[in-house]
Amino acid sequence: MDVKKRKARQSVRAKLRSPGRPPVLHRAARWPFWQAIARGLSSEDAAALAGVSPAVGNRWFRQCGGMPPSHLVPSAPQLTGRYLSFSEREQIALARARGEGVREIARQLGRAASTISRELRRNAATRGGGLEYRAHTAQWHADRAARRPKAAKLLTNPTLRKYVQDRLAGNIATPGGRTIAGPQVQWNGRRHGRRQARRWSRAWSPQQIANRLQIDFPEDTSMRISHEAIYQALYVQGRGALQRELTACLRTGRALRMPRERVRGRGKSFVTPEIMISERPASVEDRAVPGHWEGDLILGLDSSAIGTLVERTTRFTMLLHLPPLPGHRQQQRDKHGPALAGHGAEAVRQAIARAMASMPKQLKKTLTWDQGAELAQHAQLSIDTGLQVYFCDPQSPWQRGTNENTNGLLRQYFPKGTDLSAHRASDLQAVALALNTRPRKTLGWRIPAEALNELLRSKGKCSVATTR
Repeated sequence: MDVKKRKARQSVRAKLRSPGRPPVLHRAARWPFWQAIARGLSSEDAAALAGVSPAVGNRWFRQCGGMPPSHLVPSAPQLTGRYLSFSEREQIALARARGEGVREIARQLGRAASTISRELRRNAATRGGGLEYRAHTAQWHADRAARRPKAAKLLTNPTLRKYVQDRLAGNIATPGGRTIAGPQVQWNGRRHGRRQARRWSRAWSPQQIANRLQIDFPEDTSMRISHEAIYQALYVQGRGALQRELTACLRTGRALRMPRERVRGRGKSFVTPEIMISERPASVEDRAVPGHWEGDLILGLDSSAIGTLVERTTRFTMLLHLPPLPGHRQQQRDKHGPALAGHGAEAVRQAIARAMASMPKQLKKTLTWDQGAELAQHAQLSIDTGLQVYFCDPQSPWQRGTNENTNGLLRQYFPKGTDLSAHRASDLQAVALALNTRPRKTLGWRIPAEALNELLRSKGKCSVATTR
């Protein structure tokens, strides 16, 4: 035992207080994992790229609260050659196993002999009583020594912590001071559904708390904290400042931060760069040539919907009848079956194809839609109708301004919060006729049907828009 203690003292390293086992991968090897997370990949796919199991990837993601550590964010600088890398430590371990000396190892690596000697003393494994050098253990010790832990402000300032906790989880009280008992929401350790009951709270977001501190404590500069620090105290394990159960009080209810790129790519696999609105022909913008359409759905009660198609040049409107399928609200929908609400991808494709069947070829050029999943079968729609489909950018309704304006007019006939499935196909035709025979200021007070017929006659085509 005395020999083991003497050799441990020779390592010139403070006594370890149960640091645990070495990690699965060292710090530099985790870089590909967080790079993949930043690109929107799932924890399992990112773990496969990093060369670890899906369970390890999930554990890394959860321990960090869904956000990469500061030294592994995409904007963090790469390690310089000033410090020994893991590959160099592997060469040192192999050289020591061959019995080579410190100066010989330094010559092979192009390093100073003092650097190698210090590495062998500081980062050697001493739990067995000797100074055994192993690359993985040495890298683990180096990563631990490189850390610069900083106590969280919420942990060192009890007054600030109480202020934040009270506004995250404070109960609602009546003007008389009586506390209102709200629903009990169980924290399941991962997330709550967006439509589940929430815990009663003052509904203050971290950003509201951070900015309100400047008003409530204008002279006390110690009562300052950023909203990002509050989020990290909730999400990151090991900060010890706020209980993670308080994430149930956030408006999203999430216990993990969701990477932005992962949300952007969700459900948009059918949208490719070559069919985005930026690739649409420039001739569509001037509205000089008819045949370019904009489309969308207007939604009502109980997942009811009506499809709308508007011609950009003449504002000619067609409405798509999308009745619910048999079994809607009566049986559980098959995961791989059609949408029973009636506005799934197949139903919308067939409705557009029926509406375009009687149109001449000159009026079937392009169709611009938002990135809704109801047009996931756009490739088959192009084959059926000859329309070239383009998709708008996310959250950019102004790129379909004509259609959005028409939808606002249609709300006179189909108010929000009503069941749109109650209207028959003949009712939709009557409403479309009302819009198409309605004078429009943008057309010089002509009606859309007249404008469309004039364009068709000027091109030698028969009139088709008088009664549609």
